[in-house]
Parts: sequence; C-alpha cells; structure tokens
Amino acid sequence: MLMKGEKGLAGLKRMVQESLKYLRYLIVLDDVWEIDLCFVLLELFPDDKNRSRVLVTTRMQEVADCAKPLNICNIPFLDKKESWDLLREKVFGEEEPCSYRLEKAGKKIAENCEVLPLTIITVANILSKVDKTIEYWNEVADDKQNSVYKDAYEQMSKVLYPSYDYLDQHLKACFLYIGAFPQNYLLDVSQLANLSSAEGFLNSESVHYYEETMDYAYDSYGYFDDLYATNVIMFDNETFDFYLHSSFWYLCNKEAARTKFFYALNCHGDTLPEEGIESQRRLCIRNNVLLAIKDVHNSIASDSKVRSLLCTDYFHKYPVPLFLEHLRLLRVLDARSIRFYEFPMEVLKLVQLRYLALLYNGNLPSSISKLRNLQYLIVVRHLRIVKSVGNLLYLPIEIWNMNELKYLYTCGRDLPHPCCEGSLLPNLLKLSGVGPQSCAKFVLEKIPNLKALSIDIELAPDATEPLTCFDHVSHLHQLQELRCYIMNPTLKTEVVTPLVPLSDFPLSLTALVLSGLGSPWEEMRKISSLPNLTHLELKFYAFRGPKWEVRDYEFQSLLYLDIEDIDLEQLTFQNCHCLPVIENLRIAHCYKLKEIPLTFGKSLVRITLVECNPMAVKCAIKLKKEWDDKYAGRERFLRLDIRSSL
Repeated sequence: MLMKGEKGLAGLKRMVQESLKYLRYLIVLDDVWEIDLCFVLLELFPDDKNRSRVLVTTRMQEVADCAKPLNICNIPFLDKKESWDLLREKVFGEEEPCSYRLEKAGKKIAENCEVLPLTIITVANILSKVDKTIEYWNEVADDKQNSVYKDAYEQMSKVLYPSYDYLDQHLKACFLYIGAFPQNYLLDVSQLANLSSAEGFLNSESVHYYEETMDYAYDSYGYFDDLYATNVIMFDNETFDFYLHSSFWYLCNKEAARTKFFYALNCHGDTLPEEGIESQRRLCIRNNVLLAIKDVHNSIASDSKVRSLLCTDYFHKYPVPLFLEHLRLLRVLDARSIRFYEFPMEVLKLVQLRYLALLYNGNLPSSISKLRNLQYLIVVRHLRIVKSVGNLLYLPIEIWNMNELKYLYTCGRDLPHPCCEGSLLPNLLKLSGVGPQSCAKFVLEKIPNLKALSIDIELAPDATEPLTCFDHVSHLHQLQELRCYIMNPTLKTEVVTPLVPLSDFPLSLTALVLSGLGSPWEEMRKISSLPNLTHLELKFYAFRGPKWEVRDYEFQSLLYLDIEDIDLEQLTFQNCHCLPVIENLRIAHCYKLKEIPLTFGKSLVRITLVECNPMAVKCAIKLKKEWDDKYAGRERFLRLDIRSSL
C-alpha cells in the first residue's frame, strides 16, 4: 500500500518506473489541463531509447508546448470533402448507400457543421435516428438555426463546458462578450479590445492600445491571445479577426443567460417581461428593427440598470430611434450598425458614458465635450467619398477639453487647431482615421503620449504638391504603431516623386504599415535602421520598382514582413546577415515577383505565398527543401503555405 503525501507520490513514481523499465510502451494521457501535472506525469516514464512513446492530448497550447516542437501535432479541421465523408459514414455506415438526392443536402449540412469533427459526428447521430427524406434534409440544410444543430450544440456543451470553466475569471468575461455578437460574426479585434477595456474586463495597464499584427505583442492584446491558446476562439488569418465556432457561440449564449452576463433581443418575444429583460446590465440588440417598436422601447426603459447597449445586428441603413432618456447609467453604447442621418442628441445626456460608437456622416456637435468621462470615441462614416480640396471636415474645437479620451477614430475628420495653450489630450493613446492636417506640429504637440497613429489620405485628382504628414511624427517619442494609407493612389507606369515623401520616424516605432505611397526602394533606408521595428507591412504599391535588395545589417529586429500587391520582380539579400530574426514572411498578389532569397536566419517559422508568380513559388519550395535538409531533426520546423488558383 502506498503512503499518502510526498512519500506516497515518490513511491508511485518508483513503482511506475520499475514496472516499465526496459519495456517498449505506448502511454496515452488524455485531455491534460495542467502544465505542471503534465511535467510530473512525463517524468514517470523511463526513456530507455527503445522507441517508447507517450501521447498527450490537450486543449491547452501551453500543455502542448511541454513536448518538443517537432513532436506537436495540431489536429487540423476537416475540409468540405472530409466533412461530407465523415457525415455520410456516421449516418449510413459502410453498408447502407446514400442516395444521390440526399447527397447535395448532406454536403450542405456537413458544411454547416463548420469543419469540426465533433459537430459532424453529433449531427450525424441525430440524423441517423430520423427518417432520411429529401424534404427533411433540405430543411436542415437550409437553416442553420434548425433544431438539429441546436440539439447537437446542447449535447456538445457538456463536452465543451470544461474549456470555458477552466478559464480565469477575467478571460471568462471576454469570452462571453464575444457571444453577444451574431453567430459566425468576424469580430474586429481592435473593437473587441476597446469594448472589453471600457467594460472593465481588461487591466488598463496591460491593454493601452491595440496593435493589429499577426505577431500579437502581449501588452496589446494578451488576453485574447490567452483565449486563442485555450482553443475556445478561432482566428481568421485573412482578416485578422476573431470569431466563435457555432458550438462555442451556443455555449456562450447559454452561459450568458444563466449568469445574466448579457441579454440578447433577437425578436419581439424577447422583450416580454416574463422573458427576463428586467434587471439586466447589458442588452444586446441583434435585430435593429426592434428599436422602431414602441413595446420594445417601454421594455428597455423599464430596465434602468442597463450599463451597456450593444446593437450587434448587421448594417441597418434606415435610421431607428434609440430612446436613451431612461438609460442614464449607460457606460457603453455601440450603435455603429445603425445609420444616423442626424446626430442623436440624447446621447449627450449620458454623462457616465465611457464608450461611444456611431455611424454618422455629419459634423459632431460642440456639446460632445459634455461627455467628460468618455474614453473611446468611434464615429464611422457610411460611404467614403473622395473629398474635394477645401472641403475638409474637422472635429469641434471642444474636443480638446475631453481629457479622458484614450482612443479616437474619426473616419475623415481632422483634429482642429488647438485654441489655447491649455489644450491637451494627455491620455490619448490611439488616433485613427485622420488626414495629413492632424499631423501638423501644433497638433501632435498636444497629444504627447500617443502610441498608435493611423493616417488616411485622399488625394485630389490634380494633386502635385507633396504632403508633409510624416515631417513631425518623429517628435512622438512614445509612438509604437504608425499606419498610412493613400485611399486613391495615382499609379503611373514610371516611378515618380511620391506625393507623401518619407521622413524620419521615431526610434520607438515597432509596427509600420504603408499603402499606396509609391516610394522608390531607395527610400527604404529611412525605415530599415529603426532599432525596434518588429512588424512591417507594404501594401498596394507602397514602394515601386523592380528590385529591392535588403542590405547588410538592415532590419535587425524585424519579426514579420508582409508584402502585398507590389510590382516587385526581385527580392534579394546582400548577404546572410539580413533579416536575422525574421519569423514570418507573407507575400501576396505580387504577380511580377520571380525571385526571393533562399537564405534566412534560423528564426524563420513560416512563409506564406498567396496568388504569386509560379517562379516565386518555386523559390519558396526550394527554400523549404534546403531548410529541411539543413535542420532535419534539430527542432527548426519551417511551415510553407501556398495558396494559388493557377
């Protein structure tokens, strides 16, 4: 008999090791959650160099990382064919044939399961117990809200719930919050980070601003990185957005209803008193038409405890009233899915408001400054139309009195000239959607703590004078992220003097995104020496010319390089010291590119090519082969992703 406590554990270890000594074994440790436990268990098994194996299954990335990198197997999702094959096998077995009439509907049902084997198996189990008629299968295939899927998600929730229950408390709140948005909704991660911060889920010291990069610096969005590492949320590599698999979305909404985390209004029946709308702190409007119904107004007005109102329906082009006069305690209002032809003045009475997001094309009223507690102001425009010269939109001068602002997205509205010496936005950390006028020295001096700046430039059709939007950014000594987009670039066959010439950038810069500038590659020297630059994106002819040679000791800190829609033909390195720590290289829609370097630093992890010249693809394949030959068995795995329609 084993003794309790440490002596008992030591005895157990000795017993296991002695019983397995010199034996060839396969041990399966299924569904391991704790990293410390994983290490303890792995130490139990002797390694006698006889090809014994220990297989660990887990939902946690940190547990998987206990293994050597080359021994980690991330189970992929199924493709459409694999999904249908699995569904057909589980419904019909090997003996019973599937009729051609059922196959079309069956493939759609399999697609509705969203590539997750557990969902496919659960749905198949339900379908196998009912009559296999074409009418019923078409009904299931055409409606993702069909009871078959809901029953499947209900059954799966018992399996998935531990993934939620294991999360830390602050991560549970962030996870449930994603469920407030529509099913399969691609949620902009900047929006999610801002909302979560305004709600108080995130530590304000750790999430000051959001940096939309593939590298994901922890201090910008670490909470969502943690969620992703636990496999409860999914990430779209094309849009850089998070989303929930429908099975987890169902779990989110079920748990949110149980804990009264939020209350979702999908239809008129959800507003009835017996449905529990009273005493809710967060209301989620998933059907904007409901706001035009008087009964709904009365129901919402009866709930004076509401702190957050989220209009998460897809875009609604017709204005509907908000009726906010009874929601005086509101702190979060996100109504960017509703078009406002006039500014909703009742918003200005919500003095507790921290977060305001609207869809509105006009000028903001000067009384916006009454919202003295506002930290996040996002004003989106319905349609972006190139403005004529002299037809500039400015924010009201009173914006300089809103000292609590941390995040300001203006969508074509510039900051006005500061009216007095005391004008200052000391807490503003991210400014986005502004034009070159907001980059004047007298403006930037009034936002000294800015960490992220995004500039949108709309060129006049006959523009010839260079813009000076970069001349003063070097004075922003805390700036970490800079983005500049020319919305309507002038593309000429020859490389000409760019209308937005590059200038000196602050040494603090870690992320730089340029689009449409048309600069010659020689200008890259103004960027390549930045000591802290880790993320660089060059989009839509940001640079022009057939050849870019990365010179010796340039980009010493760069981790991620993204080149998209550039007329580049040759990408070369002067020597092997170029890009020494690069981890990710992405090249997309560079149809002229024929050559990429074959020698990279040892840190390279992934190369992605999307719709590129076949010659560039051949270079990448050769690079991958030489890498594998050189580093085989030395734990330096290089992933090569090629997406091509050719």
